[in-house]
Order: sequence, then C-alpha cells, then structure tokens
Amino acid sequence: MASATSSTVDGAAGGGIHLPDTARDLVKILVTGPFGVGKTTLIGSVSEIRPLHTEEQLTEASAHVDDLAGVREKSTTTVAIDFGRISLPGGIVLYLFGTPGQERFRSLWDDIAHGALGALVLVDARRIDASFDVLGLVEETGLPYAVALNTFPDAPRHHTPEQLRAALDLEPTTPMVTCDAREANSSIDSLLALVQHLIDHRPAEHR
Repeated sequence: MASATSSTVDGAAGGGIHLPDTARDLVKILVTGPFGVGKTTLIGSVSEIRPLHTEEQLTEASAHVDDLAGVREKSTTTVAIDFGRISLPGGIVLYLFGTPGQERFRSLWDDIAHGALGALVLVDARRIDASFDVLGLVEETGLPYAVALNTFPDAPRHHTPEQLRAALDLEPTTPMVTCDAREANSSIDSLLALVQHLIDHRPAEHR
C-alpha cells in the first residue's frame, strides 16, 4: 500500500458506484465499537457509495441487553452490518464493514472479520468501560487497530491523551485520534491513521 498522507479524498460521500480507475489496493476494514458509539454515522459520513445499513428500532425487549446509559437519545441499533466504500490517495480503496458492538452479536464476528486487514475502534469518552469487551475481541483476533475517540457535546474534556490511553490499556504503538463521526474529513483522518498504522507495520517488501 502507498503512504496515506492527506485528509482530502476525491469522491468521498457521494461519488459513483464504480471503482475508480486508479484503484490498486482493495482493503477490508472493520469499524467497530460499543453500542451507540457512532459506527453507522462514521461509515455514512465517508462512503462514496450509498451505504448499506441494517438498523432496527430499539424495543422494550432489548432494554435489559442494550445499556442506554449515556445514549438515551438512541432509538436504533445495527443488527448485522453497515457497509460503505471510500477511495484514498495512492490507489487505496477501503471497504468498511461496521460490526455490532453488543455481546449477543459476537457469533457474527468471525465471519465479518474474515479477510480484514485492520480495525478502527470507536470509543465514547463518556463510557470508556463500554469499550473493553470490543477492544479485547479485536486483540483476540490479532487485527492491527487504531482507536478513534468520537466526540460528543457532553463528553468530559479534562482527561489528557495519556490518561485516556492508560484507561484503555493501549500499546504505545497503537494510534489514538479524536474524531467527529458526523464530519467526513474528521472520519477520514481517523481512517488514514489506521491505514498509516497498517503501512508502518507491513513487511517492507509489501509496502
């Protein structure tokens, strides 16, 4: 893969359905994180094709399994996958697979993760502990990953990056960035951080 250096991506969020002629590396990426963290929003903000969503309305039956603490305004949840596509500089095309963060969907994980090169893990700074299970699952899978702290208006602002990294127990080499999943450029920057991480840890002969 070529080096990822720019947050300006031609054709993002609304381009044609066909792959660009410059496409060289087709890369499967997981976008994951706990319930209500913004996975569907992020994929929708950057996809150059109409994204696929498999969302359903939350019901009373899910009240005891979907913790709404901190996300009371949320009324839907992904029950299978989200899917989108974005072309990056250097001929890299990312196929984005959003994965449900709830434990009851864990059986889907192996199928969805098959063939992925890495994962972008979204984290809600208001609910750090909600991310532990997802981070553990990603690490069990052995996928390289980057962490994106999705900003919310009522998120605490007094934590330093070092404190957040320590709370998430991240390795020193794991990228951690801040993003607004609603904003295309911000979301693209998070994906670029992951892509650069994959490039840096790829054998030199394949870079």
